[in-house]
Amino acid sequence: MNVFITDASYKHTLAIVRSLGRKNIAVNVGTSFHSAQLSSFSKYSQQSFVYPNPKKDPDGFVRFFNKMYKLLKYEAIIPVGYTTTLALSMKKNLLNDNINIPISDYSSFKIAANKADSILLAKRSGVPIPNTIFLNHPSELENLKIESYPVVVKGIYEGGFVRYAYTKQELKEKFEEIYKLQATPPLIQEFVKGEGYGFFALFNHGKPRAIFMHKRIRERYIMGGPSTCAESVYVPKLLDYGLKLLKTLAWHGVAMVEFKKDSTDGSFKLMEINPKFWGSLDLAIASGVDFPYLLYKMTIDGDVRPVFTYKRGLKFMWPFPDDLLHVLEKPRDIKSFFSDLCNQRVNKNINFNDLKPIVSPILDKFHLYTKGGC
Repeated sequence: MNVFITDASYKHTLAIVRSLGRKNIAVNVGTSFHSAQLSSFSKYSQQSFVYPNPKKDPDGFVRFFNKMYKLLKYEAIIPVGYTTTLALSMKKNLLNDNINIPISDYSSFKIAANKADSILLAKRSGVPIPNTIFLNHPSELENLKIESYPVVVKGIYEGGFVRYAYTKQELKEKFEEIYKLQATPPLIQEFVKGEGYGFFALFNHGKPRAIFMHKRIRERYIMGGPSTCAESVYVPKLLDYGLKLLKTLAWHGVAMVEFKKDSTDGSFKLMEINPKFWGSLDLAIASGVDFPYLLYKMTIDGDVRPVFTYKRGLKFMWPFPDDLLHVLEKPRDIKSFFSDLCNQRVNKNINFNDLKPIVSPILDKFHLYTKGGC
């Protein structure tokens, strides 16, 4: 049993490596960076490889996997990051026929990956969305009337292109910035105040096979971003919305549907569909939904027994460096950070049987720091 996992630098790749490695599945990891990455330090990682950058050379990226198949004879590729998943979905027909890859066809993937198309899909499906303005060109901003600020200026493609505008002038600047970076006009959305929630699922050609939901406790950045501490929850409305969207897309593989609970009326509004694995994967696994293994089994065996129940109220934190960086930016959360850190009932991604992925990057950075003469 042999699997290749992309994006070795991500914390959720490490979660996948540990999940499969504990079940005696041989795991190889890869990255487009030449330096050693987080998951490559894990004791469960057999080998680490460097592949062509899928953003710059998607055809070379696919050729790499055809070449590696001859060498490793791996059973499946599990893509983790957005760019790698996009490239493999787009170029799936160029892969060796013996390579299993559990991702949606590009026709579905590109709708989920495009925030404008996702918002329109939600609107047609009756899933609540933030007030959203679609423009075709920056010149249209001149006659645009915004009732209240701040507003969110959001690029329609993945890449962290989210900005906040507090005045009309800032709106113009942020809009033009993202427009130049992505060559596509961004969305303008109302800023929804409230807590972040996520619906997570595994689908087998349009049929749900596993579900999970969480609430964000702390996030990497003051205005949002990846979870640094989260709690498992069960919300029927999220289940309804999430299933409706992914069924409409005839989804295959894993996905996250992100919502915010509007503090003004308690409604859940769609933020985006994340057509891949997500950063808080450790929490789902700890709660009893082992998405990586379920995905693997579904890929190899053709299907898997559904998992629709899990532990609720389980909290998970990612202390170093994510949650620590959060409290450095938001010092008032330092009390809750240390409370969770010292609480044995709060799960953490510090695995004493596999410490090297946490320790090695810290030691490397310390070495570079001291080598610089500081």
